[in-house]
Amino acid sequence: MNIYFQGTNQRTFGTFPLTGGELRDAMTHAAEVGYRSFDTAQMYGNEEETGAALADLGFGRNEICVTTKVHPDNFRPEAFLPSVEESLKKLQLDYVDVLLLHWPPADGDIAPSLKLLEAAHKAGLARNIGVSNYTAQMMRDARNIIETPITTNQVEFHPLLNQDALLDAAVETGIPLSSYCSVARGEVFKHAIFAEIGASYKKSAAQVVLRWILQKGVSINTMSTKRANIEANFDVMDFTLSNIDMARIDTMTQVDFRIVTSDLVPWAPEWD
Repeated sequence: MNIYFQGTNQRTFGTFPLTGGELRDAMTHAAEVGYRSFDTAQMYGNEEETGAALADLGFGRNEICVTTKVHPDNFRPEAFLPSVEESLKKLQLDYVDVLLLHWPPADGDIAPSLKLLEAAHKAGLARNIGVSNYTAQMMRDARNIIETPITTNQVEFHPLLNQDALLDAAVETGIPLSSYCSVARGEVFKHAIFAEIGASYKKSAAQVVLRWILQKGVSINTMSTKRANIEANFDVMDFTLSNIDMARIDTMTQVDFRIVTSDLVPWAPEWD
């Protein structure tokens, strides 16, 4: 079952890098506008605050989808399951809906951490499992390493970066993509094409970008602290970009603007 393509779970509210009152307020706004899918990670240092915010919101457990990610430092056999159990304690949950490996291991050998991830699933700590920041070849290899379905590969995905290799691998492996840095940390707003296209749909540049991602078959993960932006990011299901506008936006991938490189994150692999 692919929860990423069911209703509101196509749109996830990301919590990085929020903490404290800013996180609580943003999650409250997100819930009020309709978000029911929330994303955190051990690396973010806000699982405990995310769990407290979710508890305060008062949703039934089956009403929400919670994703967290295991830090590469915890990929050791003796550390993996205890770290997930600690995450659940912080989140005030008996299980997470989706448990991801946050990065490929530094040595490039993905098999050990994938098998630990599968063990967490079999132990009932996660309903679904997935990966993040995997290359196309890693996706192909992963599908042959474990039997448990891989729900998603969460990657940097926006219209200023060509991710065709990953999209092809998603089709080949049956592992859907989900996005982070969906508006390229604001870089998309430097390009007039998105606002120009948005004007004809009475939508903002950001909404056009997010709609383009969805129409590429990729679920979206967005974060904002401003209620108006949170609402706008959620409000992207009532219009469809034409084939012509999709093609116009496709040309922008030639910009080749990548945010996450090994200069920024030591675990970043050699990208496709």
